[in-house]
Amino acid sequence: MPGLRESCEIHFGTSDLYKVLGVRKEAGEGEIRRGYHRVSLKVHPDRVQQEEKENATAEFQILGKVYAVLSDKEQRALYDEQGIVDEETDTLSQDKNWEEYWRLLFKKITVEDIKAYEEKYKGSEEEKNDIISAYMDFEGNMDGIMESVPCADFEDEPRIRHIIQKAIKSKEIPSYNAFVKESKKKREQRNKRAHEEAKEAEEIKKEMGLGDDSDDLKALIERRQNDRKKEMDSFFDQLEAKYCNTSKKATSKSKAPKRGKK
Repeated sequence: MPGLRESCEIHFGTSDLYKVLGVRKEAGEGEIRRGYHRVSLKVHPDRVQQEEKENATAEFQILGKVYAVLSDKEQRALYDEQGIVDEETDTLSQDKNWEEYWRLLFKKITVEDIKAYEEKYKGSEEEKNDIISAYMDFEGNMDGIMESVPCADFEDEPRIRHIIQKAIKSKEIPSYNAFVKESKKKREQRNKRAHEEAKEAEEIKKEMGLGDDSDDLKALIERRQNDRKKEMDSFFDQLEAKYCNTSKKATSKSKAPKRGKK
C-alpha cells in the first residue's frame, strides 16, 4: 500500500502536503484548517455523484491524513525538517473514521442554512476574528484575505479594510506594507476579477433558469459536481468556499497568530 506522500502524488498530482491543501509552507493553524476545509468540500463523499464516490472517498481519506499531519506540531516538524511522514503513528491509523473526524471539525453542510449563516456571520465577532487571522496569515495581502474570509465579496472589501485599519491603529496587529502600501492598480485588478465572477454567476443562473432560493443554490452546487472538470470549476470552488455553512467555532475562539515581522 502506498504511503501518504505517494497517495498524494497519485490523487492530487503532488507529494507536497502543503500544495495538496493549497496553503503556504509557513501557514498558520487557521490557514491550514481553512485549506483543508476548502479542498475537502470538493471531494466529500456526500457531495459527489454515485460513480465518483469510490475515488472521492479515497481522496477524502488522504486529505484527512494530510491535515492530521500538518495540524500536529511534532508530525509537521518532522515533515518540514526531513520530508518524512511517520506512517506508524496513531494519527494516521487505517482504522480511523475520517468522515467522523471531519464532522468533528466542520458542521454538516446544508444549503438551506447558507443565507441565514451569511447574515449572522457578517458583522459578527466571529467574522472579525477570521479577518484578523487571515490578515496575519497572509501578512496583509488583500488578495489572500478576500479569498480566505468566508462569505466575503468585493462589496465587503471597504468594510473589511476598515476592520483591519482599526486593529492596526489600536496596535492589535502589526502594520504590513502589503496592506498599507497596496497599489491602486492591484485593487482595481481584484475588483475586476470579482465583477467578472459575479457576471459569470448571473450567466449560469440565467442559463439554468435559476433564482435565489435554496433549491436553486443547490442546483448550482449540483451543476458544479457534474461539470467539475470543466472551465467553470474555479468559479464553483469559490462559491463553495464563500457560501457553504462552515463551523468556525474553534478558530473564532482562538487567539490571533503570533505577530510576524513587518
